[in-house]
Amino acid sequence: MPSQTNEQALEQTIEKILTGSCVEELRSAGQLNEPKELYRSGKGYFIGRPNDFNAKYALDTERFWHFLETTQAEELAKLQKQPDWQLKILERFDRLIKKYGILRLLKKGLEVDDAHFTLFYVAPLASSSPAIKENFEKNEFSVTRQLRYSLSNPQEEIDMVFFINGIPFATMELKNHWTGQNAKVHGVNQYKFKRDISQPLLNFARCIVHFAVDTDEAYMTTKLDGGNTFFLPFNLGNNNGKGNPPNPFGHKTNYLWDEVFTRESVANIIQHFVRLDGKDSEPLNKKTLYFPRYHQMDVVRKLVHHASEKGTGQTYLIQHSAGSGKSNSITWAAYQLIETYPINDSVPGNKGISNPLFDSVIVVTDRKILDKQLRDNIKEFSEVKNIIAPAFSSRELREALESGKKIIITTIQKFPFIIDGISDLSEKNFAVIIDEAHSSQGGATSDKMNQAMGNTANEESFDDAQDSENEDAQDKIVAAMRSRKMRGNASYFAFTATPKNITLEKFGTLQADGSFKPFHLYSMKQAIEEGFILDVLANYTTYKSYYEINKSIEDNPLFDSSKAQKKLRAFVERDPRTIATKAEIMLDHFMSQVVNKKLLKGKAKGMVVTQSIESAINYYFVIKDILKSKGNPFDVILAFSGKKTINGIEYTEDSINGFPEKDTKDKFDEDNYRLLVVANKYLTGFDQPKLTAMYVDKKLQGVLAVQALSRLNRSANKLGKRTEDLFVLDFFNSTEDIKEAFDPFYTSTTLSRATDVNVLHELKSSLDDTGVYEWYEVEDFVQKYFDKVEAPFLSPIIDTAAQRFNHDLDLEDAQKADFKIKAKQFVKIYGQMAAILPYEMITWEKLYWFLKFLIPKLIVVDTNSPIDGLLDTVDLSTYGLERVKLNATIGLDDSATQLDPQNPNPRGAHNKDEEDPLDLIVKSFNERWFQGWEATPEDQRVKFVTLSKQIQAHPDYLSKVAGNSDVANRDLAFKKILDDVMSKQRKNELDLYRLYAKDDAFYQAFLDTMKRMTGINL
Repeated sequence: MPSQTNEQALEQTIEKILTGSCVEELRSAGQLNEPKELYRSGKGYFIGRPNDFNAKYALDTERFWHFLETTQAEELAKLQKQPDWQLKILERFDRLIKKYGILRLLKKGLEVDDAHFTLFYVAPLASSSPAIKENFEKNEFSVTRQLRYSLSNPQEEIDMVFFINGIPFATMELKNHWTGQNAKVHGVNQYKFKRDISQPLLNFARCIVHFAVDTDEAYMTTKLDGGNTFFLPFNLGNNNGKGNPPNPFGHKTNYLWDEVFTRESVANIIQHFVRLDGKDSEPLNKKTLYFPRYHQMDVVRKLVHHASEKGTGQTYLIQHSAGSGKSNSITWAAYQLIETYPINDSVPGNKGISNPLFDSVIVVTDRKILDKQLRDNIKEFSEVKNIIAPAFSSRELREALESGKKIIITTIQKFPFIIDGISDLSEKNFAVIIDEAHSSQGGATSDKMNQAMGNTANEESFDDAQDSENEDAQDKIVAAMRSRKMRGNASYFAFTATPKNITLEKFGTLQADGSFKPFHLYSMKQAIEEGFILDVLANYTTYKSYYEINKSIEDNPLFDSSKAQKKLRAFVERDPRTIATKAEIMLDHFMSQVVNKKLLKGKAKGMVVTQSIESAINYYFVIKDILKSKGNPFDVILAFSGKKTINGIEYTEDSINGFPEKDTKDKFDEDNYRLLVVANKYLTGFDQPKLTAMYVDKKLQGVLAVQALSRLNRSANKLGKRTEDLFVLDFFNSTEDIKEAFDPFYTSTTLSRATDVNVLHELKSSLDDTGVYEWYEVEDFVQKYFDKVEAPFLSPIIDTAAQRFNHDLDLEDAQKADFKIKAKQFVKIYGQMAAILPYEMITWEKLYWFLKFLIPKLIVVDTNSPIDGLLDTVDLSTYGLERVKLNATIGLDDSATQLDPQNPNPRGAHNKDEEDPLDLIVKSFNERWFQGWEATPEDQRVKFVTLSKQIQAHPDYLSKVAGNSDVANRDLAFKKILDDVMSKQRKNELDLYRLYAKDDAFYQAFLDTMKRMTGINL
């Protein structure tokens, strides 16, 4: 007989795994009507019978009454004296479930008169009593195939329905690829258009979740709403993308019945994941029922399992893309970590297997916008309200920690730099969840956090040796250094979409080859392919600016060439004429392509990203003027932090917008506000699904580029938001720049190796040799600092070293710059690496603290100060824009990316900047940005490289140029060689030769370029 490949075969497979048998086998053996206990094996499910289902109450009444009779006979007896006791229970059940949904009844039970019925026995914890463990086994999980659910159409069936004690918690429609149907299309459409959602079983919150499943993929929803139903993928992911990997032991979706639908897993999901969100005053159908996506469930379970096995003192890096539902993942992780128990009494940090591993969970976010969102999520999820404490100040955080609050939510900005005054924290264990872990967890902020967490990692060797009053300065240094390491009494859980190298090294999982990888991954590629975020790079247009700057003075002062180029571009970009030109282009596009086309049902919005607060303010007023001239079809909002004075006028976000800063986010959500102008604010952590257009006039690179452009990627299914609706118009960056920024984070990110901290030896040696400080001064300062000596006794030590640097040593300006750069580099590298160094270097620690106070007093004079006058010498004479790439799709590399560790090489300031006459700088600038030459920039580059090689290949080059020490003769020889080369190129490069022969300014710029490219310092 050939293999069965239809939907019925898939039903049999699932039923047999869950129950140990299937209807077909029992029927053939004549056992279908045997006592139900015979049917329970496999994963511990009973085989349900379709005829036992009561469609009116959406209950398997056989299982429901059997469960109550065998577990709560005494409570039933209180009602059984009444003639209609069963109807009374069913009606009460029906009324409450319509009002509150199934989740409340499963968690709180059912009260009827003076009887109270537990409808679901929770899964036991490690510390649970034998009675709780026994009760869980009394739950009756069952699965029924081909269930007739409809009162109005009794022949209509659902493939499979899953029950707990007769109460349905999941339905499933099955499809099989081998019959030409799949879950994504046919299964989903069956729920949307062929299932009667008015029937009790399919009412919202009557059943927790509905699955469409085939042999390859699974999709789920918590709310059936006809054609508006939105199904989410519930897949493992394959090759960092959508779908599921091949399974050598069965179907690709076997994880559903092997893992997700086991009794323990279902109980865990109901108890710790599913959440009904909404106000008490709202009707049930206005609320939202949250069911975890697979990666959310998976990461939380793996974190909890690993923590219970490995104990405290661990670090975890969770690389989850935008669109992964990080806020919910953090909520679930926080709530479950406070109920994590050690698997045995040898786990580090354990206080016995009957006590939780962590005393408190601290959720730290550096995004103020998420602070309230996270607090609200955890409050909604928590049944016990007084375990959560927001910390708005140092005092509140300290009180929350000392009073044993279970979940404490704070922000990086609010996190207090407190070490003293926190009592006995080393006796407590903490789980620190860090949202968007980046540089805010490197350096001083995390130093203070780690110091607040406790004293030492090895208390026997330090704390027991002597009391703190008798500690000498050496002990205090060790204590401070150890407190800045990852605490032994705390584990760190860092969530980020875009891990940097230092983040990987600090929180990642060390591999056998020395690399660091994330503990868990949900990639940008998978999020885009699964439709949780949109591809912001699918419709990307760049403009290139063309400039011509006229010199407004006749003399030719010398300026630093590279710095001058940067200042000139900054000058051009913030000129009002430039901003006006760009604002016109932005509004022309936004009006014609977004507003007039009524994208997102007329609710689409845009963001203007500018270089600075000053530019943002200027853009805002220009846009307001343009809108006024068009009759104010919509309004614009400006967002920036603090105050900014321009032309003697002080501006704030409040004063410009006309409403408080705290209202900006909500105001922008209103329909009349369509554009938001920003500099840095709202580029990270800002979720506004209506954003479809972004106009970029700012340098974006690395993590910032990914985070900023990702403001557009939030999906808005109710508004019909699609990838083709997104548009980025970039005035500043190239498509190559953006691709380079996004590639590392498209799939997985790993760190190739650890940072080589031995460079600190080299930096310290170089700093010591300069003679700015004597080592005894470092020792003296640090001892007094940790003895809490008052500042007037510390200042003379620092001032003495600063006096040597600034005056006494007669250091050249380049030497001063070199010392200060290396000092800053030492402080940065040591400050980040001290938290993860496996050993202690007391000399490094001492120098770190000394330099932190010394650096601000080191005066370095910019020898190129004439740069400051550069902008007064030039005028913007023309400004033009040319569209370089229109609606380009930027393809990303889906291979895993390895980051190199942060550059530890000592850097100095001994490189000599070239100084060029102003004419040359201006011409060089215009040649770069205003193409007077017909050749494209790439052609220019290739031709310049070719010409430089021809110069070096000239027979006179080595003897008369490269080996000539006479500068004047060398210069003449170089010009003669260049003339020879250009004469030979006359026919091939006629346009170039005309400029070379007839344009003195071009000749000078070209000569200078050739000198640089051949490496001859003339």
